[in-house]
Amino acid sequence: MRILMIGDIVGRPGRRAILNSLPDLRSELNIDFVIANGENAAAGHGITKEIAKQLFTAGVDVLTMGNHVWNKKEIIDYIDKEKRIIRPANYPPGTPGLGYNIFPAKDGVLIAVVNISGRVFMQELDCPFRVVDQVLAEIGDQTNIIIVDFHAEATSEKVAMGWYLDGRVTAICGTHTHVQTADERILPKGSAYITDVGMTGPRDSVIGVTVDSVIEKFITQMPRKFEVADTDYQLNAVVIGVNPQNGLAYEIERVFNLE
Repeated sequence: MRILMIGDIVGRPGRRAILNSLPDLRSELNIDFVIANGENAAAGHGITKEIAKQLFTAGVDVLTMGNHVWNKKEIIDYIDKEKRIIRPANYPPGTPGLGYNIFPAKDGVLIAVVNISGRVFMQELDCPFRVVDQVLAEIGDQTNIIIVDFHAEATSEKVAMGWYLDGRVTAICGTHTHVQTADERILPKGSAYITDVGMTGPRDSVIGVTVDSVIEKFITQMPRKFEVADTDYQLNAVVIGVNPQNGLAYEIERVFNLE
């Protein structure tokens, strides 16, 4: 089984990358299941009902989120109805939506998708390490194929989570920083790992934002509205090869496509 995990979709260029590239990628790479981080899909902040539907129609099976999950107010009601959108599991009890869900893939194989948020330089949510333990206990023996989107800022926290979950999940895929890292590997106990999958969005930008606005902000330290750059796109992802018998990964390969 081959699973495609797509890095943070940013704005219109990111959506264009999905619409233009994903159908061919599914075929060329023999993909059975597609997960994408969609927390920046709506103008760089959050997601809307219509954009989610557009991405599902294009071939995304599950959308994970992150710290911008609530930026579009309409998602608060919609996320309870759309079980294919997963928000970080370490939000407090009673928060709308699901922190994980289990989905049928090819030949009826079940895949659990888990979303966790980091805490270093991020919002102070519940401990991601303790929460992921709780989630894995709830998943139990329902499936042994478990993909974790760890939406975090600090490399150290992501690497630590990789070692913490090695052998207990299929893959730990970092998101949030919008820069694809070159450290993909299979950890000793069989879990695939990458610190950050990267960004699917405008190539000529500062992690998705217009270059001039970010440079001006750094130089002047004055308030500046950030807008998604409207340039040619890139698509960052990883392909994870999975043994359905034991749920462990046998390969992880980076994808970096340009328009």
